[in-house]
Amino acid sequence: MDKKQLVDKVKEGMEKTINSLKSDLQKIRTGRASASLLDDVRVDSYGTQMPLSKVATLATPEARLITVNPFDKSMLPIVEKAILTSGLGLTPNNDGKVIRIPIPALSEERRKEIAKQVKKIAEEAKVAVRHHRQDGNTKAKASQKEHGWSEDEVKRASEEVQKLTDTYAKKVDELCVAKEKEVLTM
Repeated sequence: MDKKQLVDKVKEGMEKTINSLKSDLQKIRTGRASASLLDDVRVDSYGTQMPLSKVATLATPEARLITVNPFDKSMLPIVEKAILTSGLGLTPNNDGKVIRIPIPALSEERRKEIAKQVKKIAEEAKVAVRHHRQDGNTKAKASQKEHGWSEDEVKRASEEVQKLTDTYAKKVDELCVAKEKEVLTM
């Protein structure tokens, strides 16, 4: 393994951490309607558990409204039940053609709780980034023995890994601040 491969592997791991963080932050309710709120809702479709997006069209026609339009209208009660039991705290309104889900405004207290949750998720992502750094540094030191790297090569690899760590930790902070701002503004 050469230095470039090591650094690329660390970068790949950190990139996965950032993508996972983005995905986690998207699922956090901010008081605005977003179809991604329903990403984890599973519907019993003809004996198979399927994501809601595979059995219905999801839209956000207004800032505080999500509409769910099942491809098969006979699925309306099943989709409605899946949303009710999803644990999201949303109350769907079924009019026989489409399901409308009003997104209630969040209280100030709830917004602060969500902001704390965002910070916790971001801290977990930073820990994962630092874990990738530790992995990279450990592998660099092991390469000194296994592949005959010099002290300088190990040091340069560690410095590059540290630069990546700083860059990705900054990205985590930026994502966290943006999401907190989104949550705390009404």
